Parts: sequence; structure tokens; C-alpha cells
Amino acid sequence: MADLFGSDPAPGAAQDTSAGPRPLADRLRPQSLSEVIGQSQVIGPDAPLTVMLASGALSSLIFWGPPGTGKTTMARLLAHETDLHFVQISAIFSGVADLKKVFEAARQRRRMGQGTLLFVDEIHRFNKAQQDGFLPHMEDGTILLVGATTENPSFELNAALLSRAQVMVLERLSLDDLELLAQRAEAALERTLPLNPEARAALLGMADGDGRAFLNLVEQVAAWKVGDPLDPEQLAKRLMRRAAKYDKSGEEHYNLISALHKSVRGSDPDAALYWFCRMLEGGEDPRYLARRITRMSVEDIGLADPQAQTICLDAWQVYERLGSPEGEQALANAVIYLALAPKSNATEMAYIAARAEARKTGSVMPPKHILNAPTKFMAGQGYGADYAYDHDAEDGFSGQNYFPEGMKRPDYYQPVERGFERDLRKRLEYFARLRAKRAGNPGT
Repeated sequence: MADLFGSDPAPGAAQDTSAGPRPLADRLRPQSLSEVIGQSQVIGPDAPLTVMLASGALSSLIFWGPPGTGKTTMARLLAHETDLHFVQISAIFSGVADLKKVFEAARQRRRMGQGTLLFVDEIHRFNKAQQDGFLPHMEDGTILLVGATTENPSFELNAALLSRAQVMVLERLSLDDLELLAQRAEAALERTLPLNPEARAALLGMADGDGRAFLNLVEQVAAWKVGDPLDPEQLAKRLMRRAAKYDKSGEEHYNLISALHKSVRGSDPDAALYWFCRMLEGGEDPRYLARRITRMSVEDIGLADPQAQTICLDAWQVYERLGSPEGEQALANAVIYLALAPKSNATEMAYIAARAEARKTGSVMPPKHILNAPTKFMAGQGYGADYAYDHDAEDGFSGQNYFPEGMKRPDYYQPVERGFERDLRKRLEYFARLRAKRAGNPGT
């Protein structure tokens, strides 16, 4: 049964080599948690997993992290260190019938005194009913569940399942981690990579923090028969850079647009341009970026620079005319302009406050003096009576009340002392003084 569901021999056990040479990533698979490179926040001294193992109280876990960060390896090592039978399944290839067989086999082992660590790869791909199916077997101790996911568990896993498991966040391997991995690979291969220092640094960057992908690259490079060490340009000709992780409909999409938006808001044009390009390199639709950039001009700049919105709309139109890649440069212009523009959310805050007041006041009528009176009956009801035509008033300002009768005059719009809104603040203050003057002496 174990073999049917992808169980692997325990670390240190004899490996079957009859099928031929094993990939480097498999040969370098750690034999203990102490050999795992990176993830010190999970398995370092006093880290959560270390504390659990030391106390003998390992709970069900969810490993959340990018590909190649050691999720499968760590699950296998946990089974070995806790004397649990390791069973591995994938949510992509397993259904309800497969799960029932796994649970039944785990129950039989439990009767014989053997626990089961069930590792579920891509656990987020199971639907709600399938996820719920794990709960009773977790609660009665039939299995200790270790799930692996590249997606945010908060969005993809049931609350009931999350409440019974601890989420361990795994991080992309750093360049230092990858260098240690490279040294370990060179020792196993008994040869040094034929790269000069600059090309070696470039190779580390090509992996994008994925340890498994990096070892595959190392294995390719190590097999090359070259004379002198290669430089970065020669390396680039022989290897394709690994595509960066980017899911246009997933969490990475929202993470990067958030980074772009906040970089613009924070007036950092270099950071804003970097995240903009990261999204483009990931295959993001430039039209989506054009829409979001225009939204930034409205939300975070507003009337502090009224031209910002026009520049965004113009850049959007240029993209529609030119397409990629030239049109993307116009969007880049807009990104840089927004980052350096004066910032204000005064309009947004005023809009939010006014909408809230509008909902609260319901169907209150405007004051009668600003209503039209197209019929004699309406005129008789006072519609339009005593309306002051502002163009005939001193300074072109009558100071009349335009809010519903009995409603206290609000101050929604509070322009900031930046950019064009500095001038708008002066205008507001000017009209406020005139309004007070008219209220104190209606004849003026």
C-alpha cells in the first residue's frame, strides 16, 4: 500500500540504483533536518519545528512556500525523526477513493502500533469536501497531516483544517544558501563548476531561490567540457534563465501590484519602476497595469497634481496605439511621474465622507431656494424663492447655503499643503471668509 501512494524509504535506507543514475537533486537530498539548507525560521535553534520535535509534540502542519524550498524533504525527514510511516500523495492525482485507501491503511498501522505521517503535496487543490475528509482522521490520531502548498493557506484551505494544523512559512533560498548548495554539489560531483566568479553569481540568480531548479542547473553546467572558466555572457548563451514565479490570478499578482502601488505612494520612482517591470516580465497584461496606474493618480495624487491623471490616460492611449514593447515605455513614464508627483488623498477622504453622509441622510430635499420652479404651483410652494445668482453678487460669490435645511455644514474636503492643493486650500479659506462675511451681513 505504501508504494502505491508514493512512499519513500526512510533517510539513510538503501537506495535502489538499478534504474540508472539518480539526479543530483535526489543524491543530495538531506538525511537529517540539520542538513537542510535555509529555513532557519522553521528549523533553526528555538524555531517552532525544532521546539515541537524536542518536546515530542509534533502537530499537523502546512508548509507554505515557493517551489524548491524543501517542503517534501522536510516532511520525509519529520517522519524519520518521529518514527512515523511516511506516505506521500498529490492532490493533483488523488481522489476520494485514493484517500479512503490511505486512511484505511493508516488505521491498520495504528492498530499495530505504527503511526502515519501523510504528506499531501498541492493540498490546496483538494476541494472543500475533500479537505473536510481529513479532519476526523487528524482528530483521532490516525494520521499526522503535513500539507504542502505554494498558495496562501488563508485563501485556499478551509478554516477547519487550518485550525487543526500549524502553518510553517518557507522562504526562497537566499544567494548565500544557494552558494552552500553549490559547494555541496561540487563536493558530491568531485569537480568545480567551470565558471568565473561573475558567472557563478549569475548562476545563483538564475535559480530564483529554487533549490531544486538550482541543482538541475548545476548538474548541467558541471557536465560541460570547457577550457577556461565561462563568463556571464557565455553562461547566458548556454542556459535559459528560469522564469520568475508569477501567477496573474493568484497571490503573487496581488503582492506585486501592492508593491507597485505602495512604491508610487511612497515617492520612490526606482522601486515603482522595478515592480512595474517585474509584473511585465511575469506576463502581466499592460492594460491591467494602465488601469491600476490611472487609479493611483486618482487615489493617491488627486488634485495635488491634476495633470497626473491626464498623463496616465495619455500613456494608456499611447500603449493602445503602439502596443508592446514601445507602448510599455509610455506606461513607465507615467509610473515615474506619479512617484515624483505631490501626494494627496484629500479627494478620496472627502468622497468617502460625503458618500457616508449621503447614505445617512437618505431622501432629504435640497433647500427650496436652489430648486427650479417650472410651474406656478411649484413657484407657489417657494421653489426658487430668494435664490441669489452668484454672478450678480460681489466677488461672484453669494455665500448661500446649498445643503439641506437643518443639516450642519460639513467640511469634507481638506486639501493638503502640497502641490496644487496648496492653492486650492487658499481658495477654500477665501470662500470660507466670504461666506462668514455674508452670513454676518447679508447685504454685503
